[in-house]
Amino acid sequence: MTYGNITRGKFLSRPNRFIAQAEINGRVETVHVKNTGRCRELLIPGCDIWLTAPDTPGRKTKYDLVAVRKSNGLIINIDSQAPNKVMLEWLKRQGYDRIIPEYTYGDSRIDFCLEKNGKRILMEVKGCTLERDGTGYFPDAPTERGIKHIHELIKAKRDGYGAVLAFVIQMNGINEVRPNTETHPEFGQAWNEAAAAGVEILFFTCDVRENGFEITGQVKAYV
Repeated sequence: MTYGNITRGKFLSRPNRFIAQAEINGRVETVHVKNTGRCRELLIPGCDIWLTAPDTPGRKTKYDLVAVRKSNGLIINIDSQAPNKVMLEWLKRQGYDRIIPEYTYGDSRIDFCLEKNGKRILMEVKGCTLERDGTGYFPDAPTERGIKHIHELIKAKRDGYGAVLAFVIQMNGINEVRPNTETHPEFGQAWNEAAAAGVEILFFTCDVRENGFEITGQVKAYV
């Protein structure tokens, strides 16, 4: 996945979850943040950021903030819509007979239903932007929605589907994700329940650049 255009700037402040103040080409601009998570360890005043200008009619802001350079030098894509886009690109190369995005199952919309040789696999995709000491963690904020999706995957597995919980790691050099039980203990419990029920937990490594990223491989969780 490559963004159509990219601009470098400096992060200044984040008045709320949806917008930030940034210095771009010597001017202060209000920009849209494409991630409603906390990102507190990333969005630090003065850090390098990268933005796109979609030029969509009727927008209140010109730019979308999509990537940031962390204090340790890692460039991290924080676009919450990007993991599903790069996953779809990757899935199209894996020989599935059919790929159905936004598949309705139970009370949820699961990101993908994959069909191959008569078997159906449900895949829920999560983007990982939180890194500590070379390991990825999820979530960076409590997510009741994430727990709901895990419970749906457990039910799907019991109903005869294949079930996959997939973490797209939105930074280079990280090949493992752990549940962030410090922030959301219940998510860690749901993770363990999923593993015990036979839900496959996969980590997808990525090549992340300022102007986009792509999946490079997968690692199965050791549980």
